[in-house]
Amino acid sequence: MTIRIPLTLPENSYEILIAPGCLKQIGTEISSLKIGKKVLVVSNPEIFSHYGETVLTSLESAGFEPSTHLIPAGEAYKTLDSISKIYDTALDYRLERSSAMLALGGGVIGDMTGFAAATWLRGINFVQVPTSLLAMVDASIGGKTGVNHPDGKNLIGAFYQPRLVLLDPDVLKTLPDREFKAGMAEIIKYGVIWDKELFQQLESAPDISDYDSIDPGLLQTIITKSCQAKADVVSKDEKEAGLRAILNYGHTIAHAVESQTGYTSINHGEAVAMGMVAAGKLAVKLGMWTQEEATRQENLIAKAGLETSLPLLDTQSVLHTLTTDKKVKDGKVRFILPTEIGAVTISDAVTPELIKEILETDI
Repeated sequence: MTIRIPLTLPENSYEILIAPGCLKQIGTEISSLKIGKKVLVVSNPEIFSHYGETVLTSLESAGFEPSTHLIPAGEAYKTLDSISKIYDTALDYRLERSSAMLALGGGVIGDMTGFAAATWLRGINFVQVPTSLLAMVDASIGGKTGVNHPDGKNLIGAFYQPRLVLLDPDVLKTLPDREFKAGMAEIIKYGVIWDKELFQQLESAPDISDYDSIDPGLLQTIITKSCQAKADVVSKDEKEAGLRAILNYGHTIAHAVESQTGYTSINHGEAVAMGMVAAGKLAVKLGMWTQEEATRQENLIAKAGLETSLPLLDTQSVLHTLTTDKKVKDGKVRFILPTEIGAVTISDAVTPELIKEILETDI
């Protein structure tokens, strides 16, 4: 079953294509974009070993002249140095303004490829082909690109929309269980912030902790619902002037966790799960939602096989990291906090003292 979700923007609208097996049709799909023949495929060695040949064959069959650039896997490589190496390859292959960069991989590859495409020759075509569940439902959609600074996640970047997002759920068969769970964290997020029915579907499912245990029809449904939720939000607020900030639910604490643990021991989805639990507890303390709803959220996160407790962190270091977060406004850290299942609000009522209490006593 092929699903096409339009993401409508004042400029640079595009489609999110979801279809099992569609990786083999990528050349045909990109041909409809009317771009130049040169396509630089950026990936990591493991993903490329699984799907590189399929993508290159499809591109070549459609008349493209693909080249490749591989980056080691991991958040630790999400740096300006890695971007510089993409530029070197782009220069070697003489990419032109009509050329394209294609991200084949998870969120790290997508973010870096998008930033490189946004800045090479002041902007060339960009195509997202996410291969992780997290990237499919979150990172590949909406045009956020960038790299990390030593003192904070994604502090260097740009809004730059892809020409196409192509999702092939079949590639999730080779996704490690840990990465599948990480993607489920973002799907749960959409249920909390936007889609109450999605949350309830996840609650009713017998198992959502790995690819083999989840019903294939349900998987396609929750991927589609998550992509639709993000498309709805981004189409209303492309550059995070207001509403789009709700997509950062759970991410404020999550980014601090990732930064404090060196982007190595805890992956992004795991950190988001912890951050959502923390945000839920903050909301309860502020009287914004009920303990019952917070418990439902925590139980669903645990059902996905995700940790709900934060690791031992240095409180002062976390507070310092929060002050460098992109969501700081007028010196205040803005938190996205739930008011009910399916709705959240943006709040600057969370004090350092309350954060300290959550970090040191509740989790």
